[in-house]
Amino acid sequence: MTAALPEPAALAAAVSGRDRLALARALNLLDDRRPAARQRAAEFLDALPTEKLDTGGHLIGITGPPGAGKSSLTASLIQVWRRRGLKVAILAVDPSSPISGGALLGDRLRMHASGADREVFIRSLACRGEFGGLSAEVWPMSLAMLAAFDIVLVETVGVGQKEIDVSKMTDTTCFVAQPASGDSIQFLKAGIMEVPHVIVVNKEDIGMAARKTLSELRNTLRRQMDPEGWQVPALSASAALGSGIEQLADALDAHRNWLLERGRFTARRRRCQAEWLVKHLRDEFGRYGIGLLGGEDALFAALAEAPRRRSPIAEYEALRARVVPCFAGRAAAPARPVPNPTEHNPATERT
Repeated sequence: MTAALPEPAALAAAVSGRDRLALARALNLLDDRRPAARQRAAEFLDALPTEKLDTGGHLIGITGPPGAGKSSLTASLIQVWRRRGLKVAILAVDPSSPISGGALLGDRLRMHASGADREVFIRSLACRGEFGGLSAEVWPMSLAMLAAFDIVLVETVGVGQKEIDVSKMTDTTCFVAQPASGDSIQFLKAGIMEVPHVIVVNKEDIGMAARKTLSELRNTLRRQMDPEGWQVPALSASAALGSGIEQLADALDAHRNWLLERGRFTARRRRCQAEWLVKHLRDEFGRYGIGLLGGEDALFAALAEAPRRRSPIAEYEALRARVVPCFAGRAAAPARPVPNPTEHNPATERT
């Protein structure tokens, strides 16, 4: 028997009150693709407190190549944040099983983090083949977590330079570099990789290689800022020794404060939602569908500048409803007859 869907308003109130069971139910609802569940999920997100979604918490993305130590670094950051009295939620986006579509590495952070700490919530989510390193439901799930926690950290699957979505759907992005990671430096120089807000060279305990990579990154970043004018810091840390973690937490917090002081924080959240909407419309309908909505640039600008926030699911369904009839009409249109090249047609004769 299918379980009854939760009542949206009551679920939103429980999540806002940091009810862990309610949050787990909310995330399951957001991951449910059935039409009735999508409607309830949209109502749930609309019922969450607007102030928490616009300016509450800190949504951080952590990315980097495989083997850089993202999970170990995340576990060390959790310890620092908890010592500071902050409540932490983690979305660990894992590679997908090619058979089930489920997450393969769901327990990796739980091995590092204290399972007894009720103020740490960890959820694994399969990326299900999505390019960009993120699962389709990361943005809606992040909003639910922001209603309940001070820090929401999205750790992405390590897929190198394709990990770009995280930089567009979080408040602050941290790139974890490995010592002797020449590719990362070249990607930054060439503009192939999005410039993150913070770069950290992990495994500084191995010595010279880490110091050389840090020096090269600082030389590269000295000539670069992110598009908003933030000067990107390059730091070093060691998750194994616990060194540099406090400084990394401070750098992440400094970027949030920088956005707030300049009145850009809420605008960045709106841009994150606009990025999510445009990406998924493009994935479903392609350039033709985006063109029906005015083109990608115009659509993004309209969504990013909208004064009133709607839930991403409700907004997506409203935009989708404008596109689907055009596709249906296109499919129903009679096929144009193919002319017979042997048949005489005076209209095609040259004079």
